[in-house]
Amino acid sequence: MTSSALMKVFKTASTTPLEAAKKPPALNSALASALASREKRSIRRRLPPPTPIPSISVDSPVDFTSNDYLSLASSTRLRKRLLEKLASSDEVLGSCGSRLLVNPSTHVNLERRLERFFGENRGKEAVEEAEAEGDDPLWSALLFNSGYDANVGFFTSIPQPGDVVILDEYIHASVHDGVRASRVSKDSVLTFRHNSLDALRETLLQLLEANDERSTRLRDGSNSLFLAVESLYSMDGTLAPLREMSDMLEELFPNDNTYMIVDEAHATGIYGTEERPGRGRVAMVGLDGASGQSKGRVIARLHTFGKALGSSGAVILTTPLIRDYLINYARSLIYTTSLTHANVIAIGCSFDMVEDGTAAELSKHLLSLSAYLLNLLYSTLKSEQIPPELVALPPHLLKHLSSHHLTSSSSTTSPLSPIIPLLTPQPRPLSAYLLSKHNLNARPISWPTVPKGADRVRVCLHAANTRQDVESLVRGVVEWCKEREKETLKTKL
Repeated sequence: MTSSALMKVFKTASTTPLEAAKKPPALNSALASALASREKRSIRRRLPPPTPIPSISVDSPVDFTSNDYLSLASSTRLRKRLLEKLASSDEVLGSCGSRLLVNPSTHVNLERRLERFFGENRGKEAVEEAEAEGDDPLWSALLFNSGYDANVGFFTSIPQPGDVVILDEYIHASVHDGVRASRVSKDSVLTFRHNSLDALRETLLQLLEANDERSTRLRDGSNSLFLAVESLYSMDGTLAPLREMSDMLEELFPNDNTYMIVDEAHATGIYGTEERPGRGRVAMVGLDGASGQSKGRVIARLHTFGKALGSSGAVILTTPLIRDYLINYARSLIYTTSLTHANVIAIGCSFDMVEDGTAAELSKHLLSLSAYLLNLLYSTLKSEQIPPELVALPPHLLKHLSSHHLTSSSSTTSPLSPIIPLLTPQPRPLSAYLLSKHNLNARPISWPTVPKGADRVRVCLHAANTRQDVESLVRGVVEWCKEREKETLKTKL
């Protein structure tokens, strides 16, 4: 017997019963059990297969899933502009550290540009002259690496002990994470029914009429109340009633101790006014303070660059005091390397496309596609007698569609957005059918991303989509419904 064989026998013989029955590490068991539970409930998340870029691969699926609303991420014009800027720039690679260690001029210049863009829209010289005279900008800008980092940084640091935070029930997870790490007590973090002004008023009145120390300090202005909302909600495509919410805060809290924080991540570049396009829905409803208007109760706006603008990163627009406080206390800003020079240059190129009117034209086409899809899908589902138990549009859209034909109006009351959820209890089969039969990529969304019982296929429209793409989508949805009805009938027989 060889020495290696002898060693193997020895090891086998010397193995104790305890070692033979040794359990896997507790951590492995816990993690595997949690994943198995999600697998059993069909809610286990997985990364999708690598997604080809539409402008490069002609065989790639039609994009109905990404947040590239204006199709700038695949824009050859933007790509050319960025490469030219990078070639002529002295600073391209890295950023060399935290902003508190290294504060690159590219980052500072972008923040000043964003203050001009989202502020009074005055020329560069006029703004610089005002700054030289010691005037504060209308909005002070502070860059973050992502919208998640910005929300976490703001909500962990700005609300003070004794303050109250009120959240729309559908607010982004990053806001919840920030509030959980803040100094606000758990019983002072409240949620209200999504976009419901009645529910918000009821919550505010309960706070004021509680006759406890908290209500007294809110009434006399000793503590503050923060209301966090999104201007456009990413899973439902709903638009927050920003003006009405601000007015309600002013009505119920006359001591100016209530503040709105508006997350414009999905609205940036798409919404605005004719004179000020791309600046988001805060500007659209006249709460950005431009042209002498009041900001209402809006104290901070979050704009991101990784969705309609085709880049990455984010900016918080707020007061100079809050900006200064964030620089001192926002850990997601302090303890991380800042955006690379190349990233900052890319953001600037995207804003070139906004300021030269390109984004406004793309946005008009995008919202006209939204109107076309909604009208076509609503009428087709109705004429084909598709049961709403199989596929249905959400109530906030049905309310408008049942009363009139939607147009791509820029009215602040229009429900149009590039995000259209197709409510269905079978989101994965529908998504798989659209991809395999029609080469359409629209992803399924289930709990815990959305509430239980609110499963959907989330359709995101893009400026590069065509009416033919939309018609193919509607046709695919109806075909899938018809096949499901046939299968159900066979089962019954």
